[in-house]
Amino acid sequence: MNREELRTALTGRFPTFSFGETTDFTVMWVNREELFAVAKKLHDDAELRFDFLFCETAVDRKEYFEVVYHLSSSDYKHSLEVKVKLADRNLPSVDSVASLWQAAEWYENEIFDLFGIRFLNHPNLRRIFLSDEWIGYPLRKDYRDDVNILSL
Repeated sequence: MNREELRTALTGRFPTFSFGETTDFTVMWVNREELFAVAKKLHDDAELRFDFLFCETAVDRKEYFEVVYHLSSSDYKHSLEVKVKLADRNLPSVDSVASLWQAAEWYENEIFDLFGIRFLNHPNLRRIFLSDEWIGYPLRKDYRDDVNILSL
């Protein structure tokens, strides 16, 4: 399925979502509350079959966070970038997709550790790089590293 066919298939299945394009990917913006249902459909739909999550990350846009999922289909060789906007900077959270793609378990721990974004229903959400005593999240734009240096 080429990019045009993929976009047609996606807009037919998800008519209320917005879409865009980058040089490499079709981009689909998903509402936070609907992420898991949409991800499950992308994973399970026989004509889409996004069976591989090859990257999951976050971006701090100062006013909000984005969680970005890069998916591909081993069978059909198409790729998709799914983005979710998290407006709550104090307690950002979104559903985990670890039950769909096992790689998400590691990615979501990393995002939690470095951005403080919580993944609801994650099987074992924890810090993996920093100690539990570490204050703050180093990849946030408002992070201050002097707090941890003073406490050493």
